[in-house]
Amino acid sequence: MSSKADLIVGLQWGDEGKGKIVDHMAQSHDYVCRFAGGHNAGHTIVIGEDTYALHLIPSGVLNPNAKNVVGNGVVLSPKDFIIEMEQFDNLKGRLFLSDKAHVLLPYHALIDQARERMKGDKAIGTTGKGIGPAYGDKIARVGHRLGELLHPDKLTAKVIDFFAANEPIFTAMGVEAPQKEALLSELQGYKDILGEYITDTTQLMWEIMDADKKILLEGAQGTMLDIDHGTYPYVTSSTTVSAGACSGLGINPKDLGKVTGIAKAYCTRVGNGPFPSEDFGAEGNLLRKNGHEFGTTTGRPRRCGWFDAVAMRHAVRVNGVDQVALMKLDVLDGFAEVKVCVAYEVEGKEINYVPYDLEDAKPIYKSFAGWDQTEGARTFDSLPQTAKEYILAVEEMIGTKIGIISTSPEREDTIIR
Repeated sequence: MSSKADLIVGLQWGDEGKGKIVDHMAQSHDYVCRFAGGHNAGHTIVIGEDTYALHLIPSGVLNPNAKNVVGNGVVLSPKDFIIEMEQFDNLKGRLFLSDKAHVLLPYHALIDQARERMKGDKAIGTTGKGIGPAYGDKIARVGHRLGELLHPDKLTAKVIDFFAANEPIFTAMGVEAPQKEALLSELQGYKDILGEYITDTTQLMWEIMDADKKILLEGAQGTMLDIDHGTYPYVTSSTTVSAGACSGLGINPKDLGKVTGIAKAYCTRVGNGPFPSEDFGAEGNLLRKNGHEFGTTTGRPRRCGWFDAVAMRHAVRVNGVDQVALMKLDVLDGFAEVKVCVAYEVEGKEINYVPYDLEDAKPIYKSFAGWDQTEGARTFDSLPQTAKEYILAVEEMIGTKIGIISTSPEREDTIIR
């Protein structure tokens, strides 16, 4: 009988702390599989004195017994992936890259940055890593897949032809075509390092499921950045919700097991776009300071605000979440009052759902008494009473169980309910 794959998905605007929970759960799984996104995402994992910043390699890499799959739904920058690989010396036989994943090359980043400059104050606020242009090429059917990297001469010719066919566009953007010999040398270098890891991961997924292996799936970013269900156009370019795991790895909905959604005990966002519960004052600054809210990939300060239960209910339903992992509860230590957005005011009316456009949505808050000390707590009963009341109230608002609570970046400081 085939096994079912457990799934971890972000429920906010990304940066929810998925890395710690994937790392925690990966200790009991045989395979950890990434299904979407690129190296604009970042997971920070703290193990003892060591801190790891992962962008594309699945978080299971920190479990020496787990194997790691990068699926076809990912856009992979060979250059950045190779740099990330240098953190580890035990990847052979433990890492598998889909031959159908799309290749992100340096010119994609140049296009991304040029587009953002041209938009001026209407820029989306991307990381400038080239994720959008790479996904755009994929959808326009002019992209290149990782399997093509095994034939650098043919791929070089295709890229040169692509630039020739679109020369007026690239000239207007100030993006120069790569030189043929330099490009061939670059691609050959990528093949020399990555070639042995490239395989048909769809067949691999079916084989390991049929072998009843324990499988954990992870995505990137969060539900409110999903290309369809997020705050469009201020979103990422991939499907970040649970359904994306199926298309991004070649499995079907019946293959999915338990869905764990990750959310902070407050909210953050990087880049532009609507964020109803954002706090622009001293409390928002304190959340940023206490939570060390700076982007793993860019170092940009994150916008901070209070927990949004409306957006969370939306995300829980879209993803079919079985349990929520509530992260960074300890960051709220010391606040006299903790707020939760329980509804929006839109055009003078109160609503309790996520509308088509959140740009003018104003938060309606419910306040809770704060607490002094949750950092390092490892049991629910050891939490302050007001913290427990906050968790139980949030649980009721979002319509699903909070089964995991994180009280510090450390792997051990995790409460399982």
